[in-house]
Order: sequence, then structure tokens, then C-alpha cells
Amino acid sequence: MRQRRPGVGMTGFASLPPVTPAEPDRDELEVLQEIHGVLAGKRFALLTGAGLSTDSGIPDYRGPGAAPRAPMTYQEFIGSPDNRQRYWARNHIGWSHLRRADPNDGHTAVARMEQRGLLTGLITQNVDRLHEDAGSRNVVDLHGRFDRVVCLACGRSYSRTLLAGVLEELNPGFLDAALAGGVVEAAPDADATVEDAALISEFVVANCPACGGTLKPDFVYFGENVPKDRVERSYAMVDSAGALLVAGSSLTVMSGLRFVRHAIKQGKEVVIINRGQTRGDDLATIKLEAGVSESLTWLEAELPAL
Repeated sequence: MRQRRPGVGMTGFASLPPVTPAEPDRDELEVLQEIHGVLAGKRFALLTGAGLSTDSGIPDYRGPGAAPRAPMTYQEFIGSPDNRQRYWARNHIGWSHLRRADPNDGHTAVARMEQRGLLTGLITQNVDRLHEDAGSRNVVDLHGRFDRVVCLACGRSYSRTLLAGVLEELNPGFLDAALAGGVVEAAPDADATVEDAALISEFVVANCPACGGTLKPDFVYFGENVPKDRVERSYAMVDSAGALLVAGSSLTVMSGLRFVRHAIKQGKEVVIINRGQTRGDDLATIKLEAGVSESLTWLEAELPAL
């Protein structure tokens, strides 16, 4: 199995603008040619992770240079008002960062792959909605979406933009005070690292405007299960594909790794492009450690339309 390992740093609030990806180097091009040989002439399913959005200024979870994080679990969120206060205070800051991100060349390449008939479908572990912003249509947002919130009591859903306005009215000056201390590190789930406990303790949480129930971001927390219909749609994309391409995911959580194992059971080839080790490396036909955006851009330009 061929591997490359160029380095990459983590970006935060101070470096939101999209990064212009570098051209693949000679060794990377050699492996990309091998990947081309696996994918050419086939429709393939694509699974993407946080490593694709780093060039849009959104840090990933586990890539080289990523800061250690312990995301709040679903059980912690529902089990304590203090935890929900801390979460929403941090999310309010993270949202202000994530909503300004734009699709990068990799997202655009994926949308073009779909338009040219190369994909059976796109499964993304990202909640940032950048695939949709770039023009992708047949997308399973496996872990949900950051631009919606849902009431755990009545089930109503609301726009995160609407909630942002409510939170700003309830907490005037909070964002300015939180950012005044310097760079705040954000995460791909719209969380943010904030050390000012006193500031967080003053944060006012918004409740459901319809029933007064608890609001939760409309994405899957650690400790929650991915909804069954999303899993079934994703399996169907793999079932109808000739191969599976994984781009920018460490496959650390089973929600993504299951599709690699599913493809292998069906005798299909699996290609992984990711900076750093993944849990699927030993299953991959080819593994390339390189920038995801530039690799997808190259593949989109070189693969023949179907």
C-alpha cells in the first residue's frame, strides 16, 4: 500500500480564509495515477470527513497538529443544565466562525464529480454544509447539520441563524468579550474552546419558543446513534457503487468505518486519501497521505465522465 505524509497545521479563528491547495508532488502524483486506475470507468461512492474542510479554515479533530479535544456527549448535554449552558456558550462562538466558511476546491471538485455522473452518492461526516454550498445534491449528512436546531420536547426545528439572533439579544456583548482574549480555537462541530468560566456562567440559554423545551443542535453527538434512514441511504450508495473513496476521514468512529467494511464484504475496492493514520488503512486497496482538496481536484480533472 502506497503512502505519503506531507505535514499540515491546524487553523483557528485567526485563519478562516480558505487555503489555496498546493499541487500534488511527484510521489503523490504516482499514487494518484494508481487511484485513477482503480476508479476510472466506475461509479463510486464518496465518504468525506473533516480533513476536506481544513482548507476552508475549519480545523479537524484528529489530523496532524490537531489539538486534543473531548467533545461533550449526548448524555452530558441532556443530563445537566450547567453542561448545556457551557455548550451553548461555546457553540455561539463556534457558530460565528463556522458560518463564515466557504467551500474550497475539494468541495467544488466533488460537486463536479456528481454532475459528471461519477458518483453513486456522497456521504459526509461533516456538519458544515459546505458540500451543499458547492452544489452537491445527492448528499447524506450522516452526522446532521450545524445550521438547524431541534427541540427535544416537541420535535420542532429552527434555523440556527434565527437562534443566533435570539442568543445575541439574550447575551449582548458576549461574542466581543469572548473574542477579546485572543484567538479562540473552533471545531468542525461549531464548538469552541473558551477558558473564561466566569463569562460562560453568565450565558443565558434559549429555550424552544413554542414549548419552552430544550434546544439541541441538529447533529449527532458522541453517544447518539445515527438515524436509521441515513445509514440505509448510505449503504444503498455503497451497494450501487463499483468502489468506495474515503477522503479526509480518520474513520475513528464506527459511523464511517462501517461503510468501508461493508464495501470490503462486497468485494469492492476501497481508496483512502487522508493525512494521518485511519482505522481503515489495513482494508484499503490504496492509501494516499496527501492534501484532500488537491487530490480530489486532480481526480475530478482526470477521471473520464460516465
